[in-house]
Order: sequence, then structure tokens, then C-alpha cells
Amino acid sequence: MGKSKKYIPLLKEMLGEWRWVMQYVKAYKFTVMLYILLGLIGTLMSLGTAVASKYLIDAVVSKMNSKLFEYAAVTIALALFQFVFSAVSSYLSALVGTKANNEMRREIYSNILKSKWEEIHSFHSGDLLNRIEGDVSVVSNGVITFFPGVFTKLLQFAGAFIIVFYYDKTMAFLSLLSAPFLFFASRILIKTMREYNSKFREYNGKVLSFSEESIRNIQVIKAFDLTEKYIDNFRDTLSAYRKVRLSYEKFSVITTFILSVIGLAVSYLCYGWGVYRLWQGAITFGTMTLFLQIAGSLSSSFSALAGLVPSAVTIATSAGRIMEVTQYDKEADTDKKEALRLLRECEGRGVSVKAENVTFTYSDGDSAVLNNVSFSVSPGETIALTGPSGEGKTTILKLLLGLVEPDSGKLYLECGGKTLNISDSTRRFCSYVPQEMSMFSGTVAENLRLVKQDATDDELKEVLVQAEMWDFVSSLPNGLGTVIGEMGENISSGQAQRISIARALLKKTPVLLMDEATSALDSETEAKVLENIMKNDPGKVCILTTHRESMLRYCKRVYSVNPDGTVQCD
Repeated sequence: MGKSKKYIPLLKEMLGEWRWVMQYVKAYKFTVMLYILLGLIGTLMSLGTAVASKYLIDAVVSKMNSKLFEYAAVTIALALFQFVFSAVSSYLSALVGTKANNEMRREIYSNILKSKWEEIHSFHSGDLLNRIEGDVSVVSNGVITFFPGVFTKLLQFAGAFIIVFYYDKTMAFLSLLSAPFLFFASRILIKTMREYNSKFREYNGKVLSFSEESIRNIQVIKAFDLTEKYIDNFRDTLSAYRKVRLSYEKFSVITTFILSVIGLAVSYLCYGWGVYRLWQGAITFGTMTLFLQIAGSLSSSFSALAGLVPSAVTIATSAGRIMEVTQYDKEADTDKKEALRLLRECEGRGVSVKAENVTFTYSDGDSAVLNNVSFSVSPGETIALTGPSGEGKTTILKLLLGLVEPDSGKLYLECGGKTLNISDSTRRFCSYVPQEMSMFSGTVAENLRLVKQDATDDELKEVLVQAEMWDFVSSLPNGLGTVIGEMGENISSGQAQRISIARALLKKTPVLLMDEATSALDSETEAKVLENIMKNDPGKVCILTTHRESMLRYCKRVYSVNPDGTVQCD
């Protein structure tokens, strides 16, 4: 009774996952139907070939020369058609399978990027990559091949059983002796396979996460002489993965061995019965050959149907892992029209940024990071947010970018008496210079044009001049076409910061958010950059976080973020 109680929720969970998979089956219903049709035709030809071979052998034994060529021609033709359909099916599988896989990966990738930041950021990037690549491949292949496999094997099983039953009822039932065992073993198979699949995908994600993170930080690893340590840690991670994989393979080998022994016993039983009937003279040599072929087909199709159970479990497990990262609320860009309208209206006038009694707590936090925070920034003003690390300065910028939403209070933009609450739609008003390295693989020009694809070289030069970076870029052999490399590996931290500032300026928005954006610059360069920004766009709102006293002299007001989450104007 206890096992049944545990088994039923497991089946309900899998059914929910398969309902999610069915949306993709419906999307590719014509392809799935074509696969089913090809599979059915191939199966009918296979059964037809077995029947034709029976008549061919009987014709040989009976020396029916007039029919011999006819039966041989039919047998060969059916066999050739089987090869043709097999080749066509394989080509279609590659053609449609890659398309389905790419479309699913694009959709899941899109879902992840559109998910609200606070909900998706807890997943490691390596784990997300594992789900986009590994789990999507399992599901996409399952969508295209699973249901055609079910229909094909059912037809093969039904057809073989009907043919055997027609010639010998006893042999038909003998060939099904393994059915009860497979039925009762399905419970153990489903539960155990699901557990192993979950562990397998989980540990595979850990391997990808560890390798991706360590390679990204290879410079730090080398700098601290941690190379051997990380190699050892990677070996331990692979060892844990190997243990899970070997445990699964052990279970699989034992299960396959038991099923094979049972199948072999049933096959020999059928073979013995056929020999006995042949010895009695009740059947011909052709019928005996047919029995051997069809009995094998019957047994193999039944085993294949049973083998679809682990496939169903694997597909459902991967579907569940994908659902886990796509079920979150999405950024809907609800206020897009209002944001675009206000952006046009405030052009040349600027906007004000206002916070009124804003309180915010992270979903995984115990206490509020910000408590009743209020501030106001008018067009042309620069303010600074100061305070110890980890006390909420960057959180305020996340709120202004609409990455997270306040628990209470009001955060909004104002222009000409019109207001608009800050959300994912109002990011159009903001340019952002992050604290961490934010360079992408590609050239200087490609990194800049991320925010404005049609920007001319003159526009790129203009913002690089403002960021005090043009002299350096122009001195490079390839200038704007110089490849920066992954994570800006070919340039210094200060140069990367200045390119990030130039990119933010190229977007030409009324609000500029800078998170410790000049921390890697010397005081003289920092002063020039800030003066250039204020000179070239005097109506821009600039909100910056900093630990450097030198930056405060450029600020209209300075707000201190306190350990208790409150903010006060110094």
C-alpha cells in the first residue's frame, strides 16, 4: 500500500511533464504523423517480407518452379523497399530533428532571458547551459521519435501476433509469456530510472558549471597558483559524476540481462514448439521459418514497447528540468507604449527620477535591504550613493533598471507633469555601466554597437573621446576593428571600464547609471571622463555608486546607504 501511495504521485508528476511536452508534439504534428506513416509502412513491409519468405521456402521445398521466381521477386522487392524507407526516415530524422532542436533551444533560451531577474539568477550559468543543450536535445528527439516509435512497435506487435495466431494459437500465447514480468517490473523501472536520470542530469550540470566557471576565471586561478587545486577539484567532480553514471549503467546492465534471459527463454520455447509441430508434420518448412521470424519480431516489438518506458521517463525528467527554469513570471514590457511616448516627449528636456518610501527585500532574504528610501534627481543633476559594500547601493540601481520591484513605496519617472512607474519598460530611459567586467567577444566597434547597431564610426569616435579612450583605440593596428576577446582579456580593467562608459553614452538616454564605473581609473582620467559627460549632455540624470571621495565633488547631492537599509542625504 505504501509503495502504491509513492508511485501514484510520481505518475501524476510525469503526466504533468508529458502534458508540457505535448505542446511541442502538437507543434510538429505533421512531422510526427509523417514519421508514423513511414514507420507503419516499414513495419507492414517487414511483416510482408516474413510472409513472402514462407511461401518462397515452401515453393523451393515443393519444387514449385512456376511460383519460385514470383515469390523471390516479391521477397527481394519488399526487402529493398525496407532499406529505402529506412534511409528516408533517417534523413527526415536529421532534417526535422535539428530544426526542432534549434527551435526549442531558441524558445527555452528566450524564456530564460525574459524571466524576471530575481527568479532566474539563482541558477548557475553552467546548469542553465546544460538544460538548454542537454535536456532540450532529449526532449526534442523524444518529440519527433517517441510517438512514431509507439505506433510503429504497436503495429509490429499486433501484426506479428495476428499472423502467428492465424497459423498457431499456442505459439502466439507462448510468445507473450514475458509480458507479466515486464508489466510488474515497470514500477521499479520507472521509479529507479527517474531517480538515476535526475542525478545524471544534476551531476552533468555540476561538471559543466565547474568547468565553465573555472575557465572563465583562469587568470585568477593562475595568479593564485591554484592550477593543481582546480585540476584536483575537477577530477573529484568528474569522479562523482562517474559514480552516478556507473551506478546507472550497473542497473541498466542487470535489467537488460534479466530481460534478455527471459526473452531468450521465450524464444527457445517458441522454437521448440515450432520444431515439435514440424516433426508432427502439422506445419511446413516455410511456416516454421515464418514462425521463427515472426516470433522474434513479436518478442522484440514487445521488448521495444517495454523499452519505451525508460525513454518516457528520460524525456519527462528532462522536460521537468526545463519547466523548472521556464515557469517563472516573464518580463511583459507592459508599459512599452507609454514609455516610448514619454521618451519622445522628454527629448531635450530630460526626466526626473523619484523614489518615495521604497522598501525592498530579496526573495531569498530574511530582512529588508532597503527601508523607506526616498530621493529625487532632476534633469542635469548628478547624485552619488555611498556606503559600505553590500548595503544596498547596487540594489537601488537594480530597482531603477526594473530588474526587481519594490515591496512597497513608489519609484517613478517624471517629465512635464507626467509620471510613469519604473518597470522593465522604462529601461529605455537608462544607460548602465556595471561594476563587473561587461565586455563581449568581438571587436571594439561590435561591443559599442550592441546598444545602437546603426551607429557610424564617427559616433563611435565621439563617445570614445568622451570616455577618454579614443587615443588608445586609434593607436591600435586595427583601430575600432581590434578584437577585445572574451571578457575583455586583451585590454586592462580601466580600458574595459571606459569602453563600457562609451557604450552607455552611445545609447543617448536621459538617465545614466554607473555602478563603481571608474574604480579602475586614475583620478585624473576619472575627472576628465565625468567632466566630459556633464559637458556633452548637461540635461542628463546621472546616478552613481562609489567608494571614492574624489567623485563626490561632481555630485549635486550625496546619499549614504546605511546598514539598516535607510538612506540619508549628507
